[in-house]
Amino acid sequence: MAVIRDRLRLYLVTDPVLCARQGLIAVVTAAVRGGVTCVQFRDKTASTEGRIATARLLQQALAGSGVPLIINDDLDAAVATGADGVHLGQDDVRVAQARALLGPDRIIGLSCDTADQVRAVVPGVVDYLGLGTAFPTASKVDHKPSIGLNGLAVLAAGTTLPRVAIGGLKHDHAAGVIAAGCDGMAVVSAICGQPDPERAARTLRHALDIASGGSQ
Repeated sequence: MAVIRDRLRLYLVTDPVLCARQGLIAVVTAAVRGGVTCVQFRDKTASTEGRIATARLLQQALAGSGVPLIINDDLDAAVATGADGVHLGQDDVRVAQARALLGPDRIIGLSCDTADQVRAVVPGVVDYLGLGTAFPTASKVDHKPSIGLNGLAVLAAGTTLPRVAIGGLKHDHAAGVIAAGCDGMAVVSAICGQPDPERAARTLRHALDIASGGSQ
């Protein structure tokens, strides 16, 4: 569990539109150089076949980095590629089914935006929780109402699982996110939408490391 907490420090969620100009692989590679600790491949418009093809390119780019690749929502793509794990929403495939297909060693994350959802998580099935939406964000148009840092603290207090905050987060939120009880934060536009993804990631990582007591 400690390893998963470390991997959540700076969690990049990809966006095909924001990454289009520089190229997804180039953005991810630069972000990892800057200190990203986990990559979630999210592409809501692609087919499963398309996600599989892109995930394999991402696996090649991440090889040897120690940074896990998590597939958003698409369990079939996660199984087919042997990705490090899958991240599921409340309306996606049941986590028990995902665990049965992925086995005990691969990572399963689950999005939660209410205290009831956090309390309903089955211990031993889910490895970490994505908590939010913290603040309004344009990168996910159908997101639930934002809960702010106080809301994050309420959700984080309801579980001992590793947890990562998501939703409209930038480097100046780092201290608040860690103080709220999260192990790190997930970002989209704060890296994918920046002209220099490596520099953006490095700034975010530095802020998170400082907020966490300076640990790397």
